[in-house]
Amino acid sequence: QEQLVESGGGSVQAGGSLRLSCAASGYPSSAYTSSRYYMGWFRQAPGKEREGVAVIDTGGDSSYYVDSVKGRFTISRDTAKNTLYLQMNSLKPEDTAMYYCAAGFKAYWHSPLSQSGFNLWGQGTQVTVSS
Repeated sequence: QEQLVESGGGSVQAGGSLRLSCAASGYPSSAYTSSRYYMGWFRQAPGKEREGVAVIDTGGDSSYYVDSVKGRFTISRDTAKNTLYLQMNSLKPEDTAMYYCAAGFKAYWHSPLSQSGFNLWGQGTQVTVSS
């Protein structure tokens, strides 16, 4: 059974760093190198909609970021370990949210940072940034 398990969340002061990990299991290994298979990180703060933070196209390793995290966050993956990472630097209080890992096949018309096509989700890991 396909499964995504996040880890690495926690509490940090503004300006600090955290690295989130997402271990994927149970999915056909060929999916991880398909040009249509995407993995990504989303976040949802209390009272706000879930937003795409960073997404990677596992076939070509193209990555996409929401404007608010560009230059601070880096998405990467370890194919051998089937693990997705999100390195978060220069964290700000507005980065506080529950962070979710997601995976799925996207159609060509799906925006990379949209939830469209992501049909597998992790349970989430909390990130709290204090000022």
